[in-house]
Amino acid sequence: MTEDDRRELLWEEVSTEHIVRDEWIDFRRCAYRLPDGTVSGPFYAYSRRDYVVIAASDCEGKYLCVRQFRHGIGDVTTEFPAGGLERLKGADGSGPRFDYRTGGGDDFFEDALKAAKRELLEETGYASEEWTHLLTIPSHATIADNYVHVYMARNCRRVGGQKLDETEFLNVELHTAGEIEEMIAAGGFQQAVHVMAYLLAKEKG
Repeated sequence: MTEDDRRELLWEEVSTEHIVRDEWIDFRRCAYRLPDGTVSGPFYAYSRRDYVVIAASDCEGKYLCVRQFRHGIGDVTTEFPAGGLERLKGADGSGPRFDYRTGGGDDFFEDALKAAKRELLEETGYASEEWTHLLTIPSHATIADNYVHVYMARNCRRVGGQKLDETEFLNVELHTAGEIEEMIAAGGFQQAVHVMAYLLAKEKG
């Protein structure tokens, strides 16, 4: 697509209402001027932190998975370790003032690879020295503007116990590639980005 083609298809945001705006999410109702000049709405979108997903395997080639409740579908899922990039305080030591949409404010977020290593260790107690960045892609381009950073970690070794957040309740499981594929085929590996992470890791061999 050329830049002229892109400009012809862009929508112009003409109004925005922030329905919920806090340190976790900016959920908005918007109206847009479409390429033919008409104004249409409402369209709903949200901004929130980028996050990481880790397709991690141990020294025997088994994948590290976690089981936890996901309130979106109201059920317990099997998935890879994952989590959001942590917001770091600004230079003045103040609390969160980050503007998700502009990147402005005094706060900033940790490096994605650092977040991946931290999440793997906290959720599973495993660590790795063999990391590969597989892909960074919009998490849900239709309604959200955050990105997911997908990593592969090889030859993971257990170095400690879990260090979970106060709202995290999850169990660690080890699964072979065949078991992962069986779960995917049966709809038992329920996170779409995690399925993608597995397929990308498998392609890397």
